[in-house]
Amino acid sequence: MKKTLYLKLLGSYLIFALIAFVIVGFFTQFQITKNEQKAEAMALYREANQIAENYARQVFKLKMEYAEYIQNEMETLAKYNDSQILLIKPNGDIILNSADRKCLEKALDSEYEHLDGFNITDFGNRLFRIGRFYDLQDKDQLIVYATVTTNYQLMGYVIIMRDANSVALSANTYMGAVFLSMLLVIAASFIILIFFTFLVYRPLRKITLAADEFAQGDFSNKIDVQSHDEMGILAHTLNYMAEELRSQEEEQRKFISNVSHDFRSPLTSIKGYCEAMLDGTIPPEMQDRYLNIILTETDRLNKLTQSLLELNRFGKHERSLDIAEFDINRMIKNVLMTFEGICFKRHITFDLVLTGTEMFVVADMSKIQQVLYNLVDNAIKFSHNDSAIKIETSVKKDKLFVSVKDHGIGIPTDSLKKIWERFYKTDASRGRDKRGVGLGLSIVKEILAVHKQNIDVISTEGVGTEFIFTLDIAQRSL
Repeated sequence: MKKTLYLKLLGSYLIFALIAFVIVGFFTQFQITKNEQKAEAMALYREANQIAENYARQVFKLKMEYAEYIQNEMETLAKYNDSQILLIKPNGDIILNSADRKCLEKALDSEYEHLDGFNITDFGNRLFRIGRFYDLQDKDQLIVYATVTTNYQLMGYVIIMRDANSVALSANTYMGAVFLSMLLVIAASFIILIFFTFLVYRPLRKITLAADEFAQGDFSNKIDVQSHDEMGILAHTLNYMAEELRSQEEEQRKFISNVSHDFRSPLTSIKGYCEAMLDGTIPPEMQDRYLNIILTETDRLNKLTQSLLELNRFGKHERSLDIAEFDINRMIKNVLMTFEGICFKRHITFDLVLTGTEMFVVADMSKIQQVLYNLVDNAIKFSHNDSAIKIETSVKKDKLFVSVKDHGIGIPTDSLKKIWERFYKTDASRGRDKRGVGLGLSIVKEILAVHKQNIDVISTEGVGTEFIFTLDIAQRSL
């Protein structure tokens, strides 16, 4: 059988109950009995001293005319205390015995019953002892003694004995209350166990089963734990994790599908044109044209591969950035120069609104250049002919805000949150940009995330789009 946490807890509870019974049954009972014996011994000791002070001294002075009276008093006291009282000489001769009047008769004739081996030092330094008092009794007795002295001379001893079992019975009356209290404690702890079952174990069981399903790749199950304690927080966290994993799994399938599509299309074209040239379908005089198409498709594959490698590095949160100070204004101008040819053909102009003649920022120069290139490239692709693209920089506190704004087709509202996803393209983008692979904005997002910077987008369909990102300003420009 699988040893679950609940079985371990239940086993611990049973062991606790067993140990509690053992402790109460032996240790507690022993302590209560011992305390009862001490209390009873003290009471008997006080009584023995009273007898020694008030009665026994007269007997030991051989005033035997008082012996009958003292015998009667001893019998009354013994009956009242359910005990036995003896007057014994130091040598072991019994003068009076509350349980045997023959001792009185023999004492009057100066004939005494004798206890063989009697020695008061057998008590040691203890207040009482348990035993059968030199086999005078057939059951264990609680025995105390008091000395009888006259003018500092030892005359004898007063011995009081009481059945030790009666003391144990007295202790057992307390043990009943103790056992009842212990049963109530165990019952209360069992209630705690029930609460633990419903408040801890059952939610933990649900979490364990769900986690096992998550480990097997099934993220559809939701953990139904509605508490607001640590269990509820853990369940909510695991549900969120499952949803994220399910989303990532879906994105991974989508990513693979997109990669396969973007690789398959150019490869199909390349293969088709090569086969056509080899079998003569394309005549030699037209081969240069199709070779240029093959070269274009090859460049597209190369660009796709480089983009994937770039994303893979940033996906692992690569931190090997070459941080330095550089002039962002100069970089913007240099990037725009690379697009002069295509902008000239489409009559697209740039409107630069830059802060200062120089503006130094702190970042990885090559990575930020890639960000600017991708954003300007997108702006040109989706701008109308004979339009303008505005590049603006502004300073707020210690941050530089860079804006790239076009007046093109815009982005649909339902696509704004998806443009950062890998291979995502809007329908308008797919019809307009045949060569794009849908990785540019993903790379931009990853680069700025590694720099711990933010990027935002504002777009209205049919009006235009504006991308705004931040950079840290160098000290020389503050």
